Order: sequence, then C-alpha cells, then structure tokens
Amino acid sequence: MTESPETPSDREGPEEGASPTPQPAAGQRPEAGAGEAPHAPGGEPGADRPAGKNAARWAERPTNRGLPLWPLGRRSSSDGPGPPRTPRHRKRLMRWAALGVAALVLVAAGTGWALYTKLNGNIRTDSATRNELEKYEAERPEAGPPDVENVLLIGSDNRGDGNGKYGEDSGTQRSDTTILLHLAGDRQSATAVSIPRDLMVQVPRCKRSDGKQVDSQTVQFNWAFQFAGAACTIRTVEKMTGIRITHHMIIDFVGFKKMVDAVHGVDVCLPRPVNDPAAHLVLPAGRQTLRGEAALGYVRARKSMGNGSDTQRMERQQQFLGALVKKVQSNGVLLNPTRLYPVLDAATSSLTTDEDLASLTGLYELVRSMRSIPTERVQFLTVPRQEYRFDANRDELVQPDAKRLFGQLRKDLPVEVEPVRDADAARTGNAPSPHGATSSPDPSNTTGSDGKPDGTPSPSGSSDPTFPGTTAERGICE
Repeated sequence: MTESPETPSDREGPEEGASPTPQPAAGQRPEAGAGEAPHAPGGEPGADRPAGKNAARWAERPTNRGLPLWPLGRRSSSDGPGPPRTPRHRKRLMRWAALGVAALVLVAAGTGWALYTKLNGNIRTDSATRNELEKYEAERPEAGPPDVENVLLIGSDNRGDGNGKYGEDSGTQRSDTTILLHLAGDRQSATAVSIPRDLMVQVPRCKRSDGKQVDSQTVQFNWAFQFAGAACTIRTVEKMTGIRITHHMIIDFVGFKKMVDAVHGVDVCLPRPVNDPAAHLVLPAGRQTLRGEAALGYVRARKSMGNGSDTQRMERQQQFLGALVKKVQSNGVLLNPTRLYPVLDAATSSLTTDEDLASLTGLYELVRSMRSIPTERVQFLTVPRQEYRFDANRDELVQPDAKRLFGQLRKDLPVEVEPVRDADAARTGNAPSPHGATSSPDPSNTTGSDGKPDGTPSPSGSSDPTFPGTTAERGICE
C-alpha cells in the first residue's frame, strides 16, 4: 500500500519496556483518550479518517506543506523527530543575549574603572605640606565647629608645566591668587575671602624645600609661597586669621583654563575694549563669552582694566568665579555624569592637594556637600585692607574690621556682603583710592586721619557684619 504523505516512511518501534498501545478493531474508532489522536502518523491509511458527512471536510484539512500534523497531546518516542517544545535557535538566542548583557556590564565596569583611575591619577598629592605642618602642630589654631571646612585655594603663577608663555620660568613660584574658602557647618553658605598678594603680613620661620630655614619677617603675602611653599602659606594665614586650615588646593594657569572650557565659557560685559599684551588679552567692548585663554587673561589683567589696582583685579576675579559657580549649578553639571566628567577632568588635571582631598572620592564628597548651597549664599569678598602706611604700593589690614571678619568665620557665624557700586562711590565722593581701598557709600562710614577710607564694614538691615563683596547670584553683566 502506498504511504501517505503525512506518514513517515520509517516507523520506529515502541520504546523498550513500554506497554503496547491497544489497537481498535477494524472499522471501530478509538475511544476518547485511548491511544494516539485519530490522525497520528504510523497508522493504517484511511483508518483514522472520519466517515459520512465529515469526509469532505477531512479531505480539505491543512497538511502544513507536506509535513505531519503532530498531535496536541503528549508525543511518544515512536512518533519520530518533531519540533521541540523550545526551539533550539531560541535557546541559542537567549544564550547569546545573556552573554551580550554580561559583556556590556563588564565593559561598562571596565570603562568606569578606567575613567575613575584616570581622574584619580590626575591629582597630585602634597604630602610634604602635611609632614611640615605636623612639626608646628602646637602653635596652630584649634579646629573649628563640627563639619566646618576651611579650604585654602592657592592660584600658583608657576611658569613651568605648560605655563611658560605667561612669563619666564625662574624655578620659583608665588601665589598669584589666594582665597580662603569657608564652608559653614550646615552647608547653607560658603564665604570666599580673597587675600591680596601685596598685603604686608608677618611670615613665620619656615623651612624651604632645600632644607634651609627662612627667618620670620614682615613681607608681602605672596612671598610666603615663594619662600617655602604651601606649608609656609598656610601657617601665615593661620597666624593672621586664627582660623585652622583643614584642606588646601594649588591650581595653575592651565588648570584654570581647562575648567572654564569644560563649562563652555563664562559671560562677561566690558564697558570698553581691552588690549593688554602682558595678559595676552585683546577683547572688544560689550557682552561676550570668554573661554580658556581669554578667561585667564581677563582675571589676570591689571593695568589695562579699571584703575589698574590689584583690588579691582580681585573684585573681577570674584565676579568671574561667582559666574562660574552659577553656571555649574544652573546647568545641572553636578547631577549629570556626562557633563560632570569633563569638569572633573579639568579640575583634577592641574591640581595639587592635601592627602585627604587627593582622590576623586575626597573631592567628590567636598563638592557634593556644596550642592545645596543657594547661589545667593555663595559670597565673595576681600579682607578689609588699605594702603600700607610705609609704601603706597602695598596693603595692610584694617582693624578692628579684619579681626571681626576672621572672628565670625572662626566661630562659623554669619557674614553678609553687599555690592560696591562705582556710581554710588563717585556720587558720595568715596571713589576708589589708587590701590583700590573702597569705602561704603553709607554716610556712617568713616575715614582715617589721612583722608583715606578705613574699610569699615557698611551697615545693612541685618545684624550680621556686612562687607563689600558680591555673590554667585549676581552676574558680571548685572
């Protein structure tokens, strides 16, 4: 008898040990549930075909393109090969998908570790400063209130490491800009106090890197860094303010440029064009966005902008840093890893810190603690100062105002700032002196016997002491 196209040519016998399947008598249909389905392959042709009115419908049944229609019930091994319950290609796909996900996780982890290692390796550790400070622990101020951080930011005018075009590399460096950053214990305010480079101070006896000692003497402030580096600068600031420095950072010109570039520049407004060869700065008047090189020239320029005083340069630096802080916060940089990485890369690439901050984790924890500080409470000011009595080209502290400022910060008490407006100063006759000492336009402000403003903090509606300054909320063009 000719085989049906639906019936395999090679029938397999029953499995060893299996009981034989009962066969119905000729012409009798099997009972429901007994044996295989009516159209199971391997039976006699036509034995499973319905009779009567269902015969035509049976003849028109689908044949699945010549392949057997497998029963819906459990298939015995005698039915021959059939489609598996889980296709092999699907299993292979699932295995490859699992391998792909695992590979992606490994690549992401490896990339993350590589980026972390790169950023971590950018930072240079200044362990020598800590070792030197430990020798003078007995004379250092006591630690401040809990959770307070006082970070000394030192902008080095080092001419090496890619900074040669800004001057001759003589093998020494001075603190071109120094800022004492006070972070309140509750992290609801941050106060950055600029210390003039030409401020006359008492530098303690310090040890130089070559082992020689520098005697205590009264000199301009930035000489402390030139004499004996960060350790001598920290001890000088602590002696002058009575505030214990908890951390320090040293950043050079290249690092500053990279930071500005990482946030795509900072907007400034210039009332007139600037052409300053010494600062490598040529700018038109008006509003514009300054990036790396131009931004550095803007904060370094002195004689070509304003009245040429170092005080006005510090005010310009404070305004620029305020605008930089505001841009970082407003752009969501601290919450966006894609934007944060270039900022961290720039910040760490030219940074030297104490050991506690000399890691990406340490820096991140410090920055993270500042995220909640509103921009109107990020304040910038300069220590109360006036022309040095013995040299008009130098500065000295104004007392008792400087002591009051340092006392507030030392005890973690509030300090207020208010902007200095040249228009108001000109209207009241209290115009800036040649070296930039500016009094408040308030009539209660007093002057010294020589007619120069004494730098007394201007009164305000708050009971907290108020000093001339600015905040990160106020833009340069406002």
